[in-house]
Parts: sequence; C-alpha cells; structure tokens
Amino acid sequence: MEAAREAEFAKVADLIAALEKGTSGALWRPEGVDRQLDANLVRHLPGTGGKAYTEDEVDVMLVVVLGGGTLTLDGTQIQLAPGFLGLLPRGTSRALLAGPEGLLVLTVHRRRRGMSIGRSTPATPPEPCALHLVCGRCHRHAIEADARFCTGCGTPLEPRSTP
Repeated sequence: MEAAREAEFAKVADLIAALEKGTSGALWRPEGVDRQLDANLVRHLPGTGGKAYTEDEVDVMLVVVLGGGTLTLDGTQIQLAPGFLGLLPRGTSRALLAGPEGLLVLTVHRRRRGMSIGRSTPATPPEPCALHLVCGRCHRHAIEADARFCTGCGTPLEPRSTP
C-alpha cells in the first residue's frame, strides 16, 4: 500500500499580502517530493516578461489569477485577463508580457524529469544502434526493445525494420 501524502494548501490573498512591493517571481509551488504535478504561482511586475521560448517537454495549463497582459503563442498575441484559462501545448513558442497592473499566473504541468548536466542533442545523429530503438528527435536509446514512444521527449519511435 502506498504511503499517504500530505495535502498542500495556500491562500492567494495571503501570498500576495506577504510580498514586498516591487518584487516578482514564484509565490508558491508544491513542496512534496512524490507528486505527479508541478505548479507555480508567479507574479510578473508591470511591463515585465520573458523572451519567447519553446517548451518541448510538457503541456502547460495557464490560469490568469490577477492583472493582465499579453501571451504570444507561436507568434499570435492573446490578451490576458483574470479568469483566462489556456492549454499551451508542448512544442509551441510562448512569451508573457505583463500589462500596466502586473500579472499573476498559475501554471500547472506534468512533473518534468530531473535536470541533467552535460546532456545535449548531438549536431549529427549517432549511427543506428543494433540493440535499441533510438529516438530520431533527442537520440535517446529506448529502454524496452518494444518501446513505442521515447521516454525522454515523448516522440513516437520508428518500429525496427526486420531484415
């Protein structure tokens, strides 16, 4: 039987009240180690935002809690206001820009794999492996001989051709 995990709760108003004026960043995230989901409640100051980036690993649910701004998703600008709810599919380029009143967003996604140091996508794909299926996108070797999807990036694996 699996051990019971602790529930985690927070009040958004209390998190905001505890902030110093002019500070931004993550106000809350789950702390439990044995969880399936990650979430972040993030405050963006007026006029701030990040550069566009592509999230290749997980789909992300975005909920606007307070404020407003602009989400640029694959080049299309979407106006954000409290109550906005959107699913940002993995593989899409996205950037947030907080409006004049700032922006408070909740993001929720499947928990990512742990970070690894020194792992990168090779400039040229490695030679095919005679023992394992190899992902054509991230070049990771499949653990199971009959794997259908890459455990690293989720890309469907090409079935092994029979000689």
